[in-house]
Amino acid sequence: MSTPTLPSPSQIALQHSLALEKIIHAKIKNAGGWISFADFMEAVLYLPGMGYYAAGSAKFGQAGDFVTAPEISALFGKTIAQQVAQVFALISHHEILEFGAGSGKLALDLLLELEQLGCLPRRYFILEISADLQQKQQALFEKTIPHLTPLIHWLTRLPEEFGGIILANEVLDAMPVHIVTWNNLGLFERGVATNQQAFIWQDRPLIAGELFDIAEKLTPLIIESDQNDVRYTSEISLTNRHFIRSLAQILRQGVILLIDYGFGQAEYYHPQREQGTLMCHYRHHVHDDPFYLPGLQDITSHVDFSAITQVALDEGLQLLGYTNQAHFLINCGITDILSRTPVDLPQKYLPLANQLQRLISPAEMGELFKVIAFGKHVSPTLIGFSRGDKSRSLSI
Repeated sequence: MSTPTLPSPSQIALQHSLALEKIIHAKIKNAGGWISFADFMEAVLYLPGMGYYAAGSAKFGQAGDFVTAPEISALFGKTIAQQVAQVFALISHHEILEFGAGSGKLALDLLLELEQLGCLPRRYFILEISADLQQKQQALFEKTIPHLTPLIHWLTRLPEEFGGIILANEVLDAMPVHIVTWNNLGLFERGVATNQQAFIWQDRPLIAGELFDIAEKLTPLIIESDQNDVRYTSEISLTNRHFIRSLAQILRQGVILLIDYGFGQAEYYHPQREQGTLMCHYRHHVHDDPFYLPGLQDITSHVDFSAITQVALDEGLQLLGYTNQAHFLINCGITDILSRTPVDLPQKYLPLANQLQRLISPAEMGELFKVIAFGKHVSPTLIGFSRGDKSRSLSI
């Protein structure tokens, strides 16, 4: 793997990364010289006080490593609010639980729009594992919506039960993944070992267990019967599956709304995607080296929406819809929200129009990003999936 040419970190940031490297080297040594990539990804992203999401560096917006939809435009959160308002009209539990609220921008725009619509939640929960991000969220809310802060409560673990709307925007993609290789000799798990002071890839035969069972079931999709030379590597997320299972177990009534980039299974494991979907984000540069500056960069994988749908159905949830972000936002009225700003005020209208294009254009976020909804005791069609539903592509 080639070393990317990327911006240099500050000396303080570099020392932080080197300290995390030492911890992971010790982790590998204690494990006998090898750990799964899922364990490596868990450490570099979430190790308390050290991992990318657990430390204090800027992550979102122009000063960070990537830009999410809420940072692009308030239109995003205001449009999601239309779907939330419809769900609140259908159920008796008017609460929101957001995972990984990031900068807090989505919660901010959601609450302001719900206030305008006259349907504020009784409580807005944010499950946030990063103390640093929680402090930044609190500061944003106290500065911009002090009158609504009594509604907002932070959690560090799942509640035992919940009714309302569970919301996760770009959360699934940052959950740890295992890397599996299919070849003529069988199934192998690609993990992380060390060579002197460097992290290196190392494959080990995949043995019986949950990961083996999933990989074996995928084999006919990946390997055609007449293939002589099989070399295919991709990701399998057990964490995503466990996450959906946990949400299904706590949800009493309501909707789980997930927004992320990914595909259905047939497209995810397409022959042309033989190197998988793993990506790293550092200072708005995208590359494929997860060993670069541990703790200073984000590591993500596309979401297998077929896999999480199967788990959801097995756990008694109902699939309420699956579509791309463009269809969802248009169905929920994003153009109507834009039209609140007069066209004859170009200094206000044009920036918003450009932001809308970034959210819905197929060349930007409109096609790659998907929206999927699961529900319990919710029957009518959700407005976000009224047109352009792609549930058939999940092949469940």
